Amino acid sequence: MSHGEPKVLVIDDEAAIRRLIGVALRRGNYEVIEADSAATALHAARTERPDIILLDLGLPDRDGLELIPLLKAAGHASLLVVSARDATAEKVAALDLGADDYVTKPFDTDELLARLRTAARHGGTRRDDRLRIGDLSIDLGERRIERAGAEVHLTRKEYALLAELAAHPGRVITHGQLLRTIWGAAHDSDIEYVRVVVRNLRQKIEPDPARPTIILNDPGVGYRIKGD
Repeated sequence: MSHGEPKVLVIDDEAAIRRLIGVALRRGNYEVIEADSAATALHAARTERPDIILLDLGLPDRDGLELIPLLKAAGHASLLVVSARDATAEKVAALDLGADDYVTKPFDTDELLARLRTAARHGGTRRDDRLRIGDLSIDLGERRIERAGAEVHLTRKEYALLAELAAHPGRVITHGQLLRTIWGAAHDSDIEYVRVVVRNLRQKIEPDPARPTIILNDPGVGYRIKGD
């Protein structure tokens, strides 16, 4: 991430939306770059080296989903989709292609800024192997999980799933991503595998498993672990 004000590339073909987002970002002490098409977006991503990218999917010259891997390959920026497309399939596709978050329009600017702060903390930096959420401590380097100072014993699959979520705090990891990473590509549609492991994990690490506050569900999409 760059020094000074974080640099945000806003990609949207509607000038009014770019203006709205730009005002909110500058108020939050972000430097703003704008692009109104896929072509100008790719050029800006390669030359301006933004820290964070906000991408609308409905661009005039190319579908935004096609842009996600190209923009991710252009640098180390976190990428947030900001789109009116609210179908679960669109969210899953964007996240599977590498998006770090998905915000639907219309959006609350305060919520957008909160998502940006999370992206700014985790994007383009070395991953911290330790994460603390309340009385839960996750140390990926030592492969040790503690709750209120006592070690929590997990099965191999439970640890693998928790580690995958903890490596990306605040980011939704899709069911497909979890299945491919932990069970292999042959099981990328066996969502019940994920649900069973999450249910067992919650029994071990949540203060109240019936009202989870650590492993959070994005219905139909996947799971995320509470960000710091």
